[in-house]
Amino acid sequence: MLSKKLEDALNAQINAELWSAYLYLSMSAHFAAEGKPGFANWFEIQFKEEQDHAMKFFKYIIERGGKVELKPVAEVPLSWKSPLDAFEDTLKHEKVVTGLINDLVSLAKEEKDYATESLLKWFIDEQVEEEATATSFIDALKLIKDNGFGIYTLDKELQGRAYSPIAE
Repeated sequence: MLSKKLEDALNAQINAELWSAYLYLSMSAHFAAEGKPGFANWFEIQFKEEQDHAMKFFKYIIERGGKVELKPVAEVPLSWKSPLDAFEDTLKHEKVVTGLINDLVSLAKEEKDYATESLLKWFIDEQVEEEATATSFIDALKLIKDNGFGIYTLDKELQGRAYSPIAE
């Protein structure tokens, strides 16, 4: 059974994951409106992955005898100056999420909740991947700069990204 303190923190993480999903859906809408379907696709898949993350916490709370308490999702930005700007915001946001996951790990250790520590290992690894991916796109976009053909080529590449649900 989860401690109340850990249950509350995991519920807050559900909200953070849903905010992340909403952020990426907003980015997807922004790039779709700009005629960049590959960037729109990439961020739509990020949206779906963040929903999966929220549901992973959701199901875990229930499995551990806790109660899920959904809160309102705060407003997200609606536009970005460029793909580089969006990926810089993505990296900044993922670093915040990494901090939240690290705080959950610390709390699980404090509460001596080894099952929650085990769950969070997956999220720690996921955050390493999320930050590395955002960084690689930032690096690529800095090389591309304002080269229209470079943006077009990257957009085409991003159209090929497919959604893969996370393993339960």
